[in-house]
Amino acid sequence: MTDLPRRIAWNVRHRWRRMFAILVVGVGVAAPLVTGLWWSLPLVWFFGLFVALPVLHTLTKPVPDEDGDGNDAPDDPALRALRERYARGEIDEREFERKLDRLLETEDAETADRGDAEDIADRVRDGLRREVERVRE
Repeated sequence: MTDLPRRIAWNVRHRWRRMFAILVVGVGVAAPLVTGLWWSLPLVWFFGLFVALPVLHTLTKPVPDEDGDGNDAPDDPALRALRERYARGEIDEREFERKLDRLLETEDAETADRGDAEDIADRVRDGLRREVERVRE
């Protein structure tokens, strides 16, 4: 029973669009019964589903984090750890390059079934070279 509040919070956070749409449909059906005006049903549905829902969706959509350096490399924990070790001085440049090549080889092997393996590897290499240059400065 302790998971019930967590489950409710997750549903509100991730399924609020469905709940909002159901609420708008219900209010739209109830509006003519309460007000006695038949045209309130399409009015509520139109403003709820075609105006309010898209506006709320746009306002609550998460904004992606941007570093400003234009790095399009995927966020890989192994690459991040390697960068941090190099930045702290735990490994030298030769060892960094050797481990980086090994990581990129495994990255190429994992993405070989997709057609863009070379493109991903090139972007990772470019991003890491920029990172190395930034760390050196």
